[in-house]
Formats: sequence, C-alpha cells, structure tokens
Amino acid sequence: MYIYQQENRYFAQIADGMEQLGVEELHELGAQEMKTAYRGIYFVTDRNGLYRINYMSRLLTKIYAAIRIFSCHSDKYLYRNALAIDWKEFFSVNNTFAVTATVSHSKIKHSKFAALRLKDAIVDYFRKHFGKRPDVDTTIPDIRIDLHIENNRAVISIDTSGGSLHRRGYRKVSVDAPMQETVAAAIIRLSDWDGSQPLYDPMCGSGTLLCEAFMQYCRIPAGIHRDKFGFEYLPDFDKALWKTVKTDAGNYMREIPLGIISGSDISREAVNAAKLNLGRLPHGGSVCVKVTDFQKISSLENSIIVCNPPYGIRMGEKENIGEFYHEFGEFLKHKCKGSNAFIYFGDRSLIKHFALRASWKKPLKNGGLDGQLAKFELY
Repeated sequence: MYIYQQENRYFAQIADGMEQLGVEELHELGAQEMKTAYRGIYFVTDRNGLYRINYMSRLLTKIYAAIRIFSCHSDKYLYRNALAIDWKEFFSVNNTFAVTATVSHSKIKHSKFAALRLKDAIVDYFRKHFGKRPDVDTTIPDIRIDLHIENNRAVISIDTSGGSLHRRGYRKVSVDAPMQETVAAAIIRLSDWDGSQPLYDPMCGSGTLLCEAFMQYCRIPAGIHRDKFGFEYLPDFDKALWKTVKTDAGNYMREIPLGIISGSDISREAVNAAKLNLGRLPHGGSVCVKVTDFQKISSLENSIIVCNPPYGIRMGEKENIGEFYHEFGEFLKHKCKGSNAFIYFGDRSLIKHFALRASWKKPLKNGGLDGQLAKFELY
C-alpha cells in the first residue's frame, strides 16, 4: 500500500493567507483532522471525499497524495527510492508525465536537479521493465508527480488534481490583469453573500467575480469543465464512485433568481468577455452585464458590491490613478447607501486615496500581487 492509502491523509495546496478559509471549506466538504502548514493544509478523507473535494473546492489549488516518504541525504538515495516505486501502477509508456520539485534545508540544494533525478529514475524504471520510456510533457501531462525535500526528508506525491484547480475552464476570454479564480472565490466567501441581497460588480472586467458568485450560489462544481483529474491515475481509482460523486453534485445544483447578480464595465471588450465566460456556465447567460462607467450608475443601494478596480492597467483615459480611486470612493459613499462593498486593492498603497474608512482589511495574494481586500460599510 502507498502512504496515502495507509493514512487516508492528503495535502492541499492553497494561496498564502487563505489557509483558514481552506480549513472551513474542507470541513464543509467532509474532510477531517485538518492541520495547516506553510501554504497548505493536511487533511484526512476517504476516496469519496478525495473526488468530491477536487471536484467542488473553490479555494484549493492542488491536492497531493503521498506515495513514498524517505530520508534523502543525496541524489543516490533519491534515485534508489524513486526507482523502487512500481510506476506501472500509475501510468504506462503511452502516457506523458511531468515532475516538479521543491527543496529546502537539505543536502540536495537545487530543485531542478532533484526533479531531474526523479525523472531519470522513472524513465529507467520503464526502460528496465518495458524496453521503452514514456514522454515528458511539461504543459499538459497525463500525470503530474511532485517531489518535496525538506530537512533531508523526501516526499514523492501524485497531484490528484491534475494541474491547478484555479483553472475552472469557463474563462475562454480575458482582458488585462484578470483575477485568479480561487482569489475571486475567496472574496465572495469573505463577503458572506448568500443571495438575500443583489450582488453587483461595477468594474467586472472579464467577469471572474461574477462567475464565482454565480457558481457559489447555484452550487455549480468548480471543476465542472475539467476533462480529467489526477486521481484517475491512482491505482485504486473507482470509476463508478467518481460517477456517483458527479451525479450527486449535479443534483445539488440550483437556479438563481433573475437580477440577483449583475455587473458592468466601461470597456465593451471586457463586457463581451464577461458575457462569453458567464455563458459557459449553466444558465450563466441570464446574468445581466452592461457597458457603463461606474459614475453613470444612479445608485447601488442595499446591495453587496464586489470589485477588483484597475491598478495601473485598463485605466483608459484615467491617467491619475489616485484621482480615479478617490472618485470611486466618493461614488460608493454617496450612491451606495445601505450596501457593503468588498474592494480588492492589487496595490495596497492605493487604499489611501479612497474617500472611505475600511471596516476591516485582509491580505490576499493574487498571482504575484500582494494585495488586500477591504470591506466598506456604506451607511
């Protein structure tokens, strides 16, 4: 048996700062014994839970299943232990694979060298047993294998997600600086929006926040558009159980009342992109998105407002970004009474230009941006 089979324990990768949100989501999806770690969460679940969490999670990036753990003081130890794994239980010479590695505080110093030695062992295993080897595909491999070495302790894992879960599949078109789907989902979650008030995005861009709000309310699985998952290559993969998980999730979906979610953007290109992306979701075409400048909106009262304003990109004619943010703050103050606004600042320094005081601020990374989400209560 492999490590994950013995312990039913997995490691979920999540963006830095989102660990507690991830613990809450994992609990809702039936996981147990959650323990946070650096940019991740260890948790326990059965096969049903593994499939469901990969299919339903809106916040997690990847989920790893450990197959071998060992002391690793040199590349020879690494090669020997990797060669001892029965790789044909996971994939064949006709499949493609990719190896990633991270190394810290260990005698093996370089991650690329560690990944190369693991790759060599896998290739040599197949050559020894079958006389030929599978190909490496770093872009869209059939199976992804991860190596993590820390303090000379090595863990070889299978990526059960089959690539980052933030790639939902609905975003076929995007404008500049799109928000990562998992970050958008975190913003919707932090807003506590439950559909009892309208939700509006006045600078929707390609519609990521609108899509994530729509998927959350309608209970649409985050992985509904994924063609395959990495867990399908595990030796104990249960095809019938996976089909049941998808069927149960589909039965849990619901429709949304008209007008509950809507948005706008000054850019026609952005609005067209948002409509196309929303249209990729079941009944997503019912969401109203229109071309308009936020300053021309008469009011957004008693609503939940979510927004990822431009921070130097997509600024159009607004050359003074500080002035732009001041005007947006004035709009919220005077035209959005009774609403709560959740504004993401990709550049934290821009919050000083806002004409409002935040109720709270939370760090939230978006790709390479060390941004901040702020809540404004608009009385």
